[in-house]
Amino acid sequence: MTKFDFTRSIEACAAHYGDDAEAVKTYMLEGQEKALTLGNRGPIRFEDNGKLHPDILDAYHQFGFYVFEGVLGEQELADIEEDLQELRSRFPTGPGSNVDSQGRPAIGADCKGPGLMWSKPLSDPLGGTDLARGRHQIKLKELKPADEAPEDTPFILMGSLQFSEAALRTYGHPDLLKVAAAINGDDFVPFNEVLFIKDAGFGAAVSWHQDGDTHWDNPDFDQDIHGFNFMAQAYGSTPVNGVWVVPGTHKLGKLDIKEMVRESGSERLKDAVPLVCAPGDVVICNRQLVHGSFPNSGFEPRLTINFGFHRRSSVLNVEGAGIHSPVAVYDAELIRTRSQVIGYAIEARSKNTPVRSHTNISHSQIRARPLSGMRKQKRD
Repeated sequence: MTKFDFTRSIEACAAHYGDDAEAVKTYMLEGQEKALTLGNRGPIRFEDNGKLHPDILDAYHQFGFYVFEGVLGEQELADIEEDLQELRSRFPTGPGSNVDSQGRPAIGADCKGPGLMWSKPLSDPLGGTDLARGRHQIKLKELKPADEAPEDTPFILMGSLQFSEAALRTYGHPDLLKVAAAINGDDFVPFNEVLFIKDAGFGAAVSWHQDGDTHWDNPDFDQDIHGFNFMAQAYGSTPVNGVWVVPGTHKLGKLDIKEMVRESGSERLKDAVPLVCAPGDVVICNRQLVHGSFPNSGFEPRLTINFGFHRRSSVLNVEGAGIHSPVAVYDAELIRTRSQVIGYAIEARSKNTPVRSHTNISHSQIRARPLSGMRKQKRD
């Protein structure tokens, strides 16, 4: 694993923490070493019968995440990079603006739902607030950015598939759709799609939390009832800019994160590890896993194409919490309508990417499934 050497960024990050600098450096270096030895990373592998390899399923169920290496090839990453540069040129000039730097209507200006969310550089905009129903229970340490830092920095682009053709094609990746079916069943229900933006030296923190709001008290609660997210990495992920997780916490129900911080002696939760990734890697991460990210005070940017899936049984006729979309009960018709985006994604990908024989499933076969099997919606 010598390809991962983020020592300079880790040291730059640690320098922001004053008397805790050495502790932060040690925490990040030891976390990275542990992450690379867990045995839950490698390429997506299927058995001869087309099913996801049981070793992957076992590791995912044990730890709550798995790093799929090399999912996106060089050409696809180049397409994503080109697309992202175009997106950045169309961002509004700042919070509340409806125009970009050239005076054109900014991306999302004509949308009914939220578009680009902003944050202060190296801040924790969600931690310790009532936002997202208060799931971010503690505020992480906010760092001092450089004097030349902008007043506000891009944070999350909501509804990203409508803005990015490259992200839409990633969504339709046949191997990832097969993984979704292996975890949540052939009638899986897609969740929510965003781009997480962590610019080098500016990117905001996301305080420790668990996703999901609807099933913590469900008598049929289990480790998969709130679904999972895919996190496709455009530039890679480091201990400084990346998500950290506490392995195994997806099995433990709703946890008191304030108490976890007290037991750890600081915001650096014990037993946590970073999601260390190269460009083109895709992480599958259980939404019940305790996870979060620190301010990106290092040298590497992170851009994550984030999209998730649920079991249909966890969604049908369930009222969403209203975090990612208006409160609604997701009946079969709403799910059916929302599911059509899967077909759009597969169609977009099929026009740009040749079908690979090792997937054991053709794009025409998958394309026929969205309205009868694969189900999509936005919910919490």
